[in-house]
Amino acid sequence: MEFLLVLLRALSSLALAGVVGYIFHHYTTSWLKSQRLRKKIRMQGIKGPPPSFLYGNLPEMRQIQLKAKKTRNHTEIVAHDYTSTLFPYLDHWRKEYGLIYTYSTGLRQHLYVNDLEVLKEMNQSNTLHLGKDSYMTKALQPMLGNGIIRANGHLWAHQRKIIAPEFFMDKVKGMVGLMVESTEPLLKKWEAIIDAKGGLPAEINVDGDLRSVSADVIARACFGSSYVEGKQIFSKLRTIQTTITKQGFLFGLNNSRFLPNNKKISTLEREVELSIWETVKGRQPECLDTSSGRKDLMQLILEGAVNDDNVGNASPQKFIVDNCKNIYFAGYETTAITASWCLMLLALHPEWQSRIQAEVAQVCKNGLPDAESISRLKMVTMVIQETMRLYPAAAFVSREALQETRIGNILVPKGVCIWTLIPTLHRDPDIWGADAHEFKPDRFINGVSKACKSPQGYIPFGLGTRLCLGKNFAMVQLKVLISLIVSRFTFSLSPSYRHSPAFRMLVEPEHGVYIQIQKI
Repeated sequence: MEFLLVLLRALSSLALAGVVGYIFHHYTTSWLKSQRLRKKIRMQGIKGPPPSFLYGNLPEMRQIQLKAKKTRNHTEIVAHDYTSTLFPYLDHWRKEYGLIYTYSTGLRQHLYVNDLEVLKEMNQSNTLHLGKDSYMTKALQPMLGNGIIRANGHLWAHQRKIIAPEFFMDKVKGMVGLMVESTEPLLKKWEAIIDAKGGLPAEINVDGDLRSVSADVIARACFGSSYVEGKQIFSKLRTIQTTITKQGFLFGLNNSRFLPNNKKISTLEREVELSIWETVKGRQPECLDTSSGRKDLMQLILEGAVNDDNVGNASPQKFIVDNCKNIYFAGYETTAITASWCLMLLALHPEWQSRIQAEVAQVCKNGLPDAESISRLKMVTMVIQETMRLYPAAAFVSREALQETRIGNILVPKGVCIWTLIPTLHRDPDIWGADAHEFKPDRFINGVSKACKSPQGYIPFGLGTRLCLGKNFAMVQLKVLISLIVSRFTFSLSPSYRHSPAFRMLVEPEHGVYIQIQKI
């Protein structure tokens, strides 16, 4: 009996040693592969911080992040440069190694690129070999599935072919009336709040209301439903988003990413997918009726899944649900956040409120934008462009070299992830001038090409073949929303407002945007 116990202990020790040996061998092999990639990059004259064994530059990143958090200056002054707080390690290395450098997170090798010439090459490239980075988007799978935001290669190209035409400008202009209708309840709600205070200025947190408007527009325009019907879908996607962000999905700086929050996310994921599929089934007879008139996006996605064999390994149902999730998220979240930042900046600069009010009165019949007047709202456009310069909703353009790819003079090895920090690019004095950190919409008076040194210095909607498909849709919706709000109300920043940009997949106001608002 004692011999058996000794034998079992020995076997257990051997098994444990085997597992440990396998893990060590796997990590060592992966580490050597990462080092080979780093060597290929460094041989091209690209430098970067020296990595530690297995962890790469993660320990240094954590150290820099903690130091930035401790030294953060909590003042009431609204300062627009937040990259040194949210991404201090990237800012720190840029100052040390320049506009192009390499670093690693664990076993992943990265290439930081904020050089205009390289970005120009990326913008002009139409290769499918630069795709979304798999390691990061894997964390986003519960929220996005394998829809157009995450997909790569021919599956992505197929999805783009289906979705892109719905957002061509001629179709978007036809949605202006719908956008005005979706904004009216918000205007009436704010007027009622002011009336309840006897006409005196009222404090409002705008974020939730702007999300409701944006969600209603995307639901009605693309899916033939309303925000009320899709409210649970939007709410659950928002919860998944915040939960994933808290797990430190970006570079693994938060160890909680390895803790079991997966059950909550999986439950929400199943509930969202079920809700979307129920909506799809309710629309199926209408969507498959070939005698119907103009088709909305859900109809196009449904047809694309049913009639094509290019949906990859996914079932038609998953293809439909995944792309609906992508559009629900991308279509409302980014627009609502940009609108919040826009109202914050206008609250700080009342002179621009006056200029917009005068323009809307002159250009829009009865103060309501329509398909004809929307393109003539120059002041509104300039303010939105400047808002997206200072506060782009997406902080990064990220790509993974799915095959060895040449970008200008750089040969990017397969597996290397390329990162461009958009807000740093947007506030670079060498590109924008000495006033790069100031809110000056007039810089866009002659368009983007005249506003900065190079058009590649302004990329709020990304760049290259993967430029945001909803760019026209977002711009028109923002014009409608901002012109209607500013033409009805005047507002200033509330004392309750705390300026603290936060990264939650997108850069948003951490504590919301509070304004003091009154009717004109």
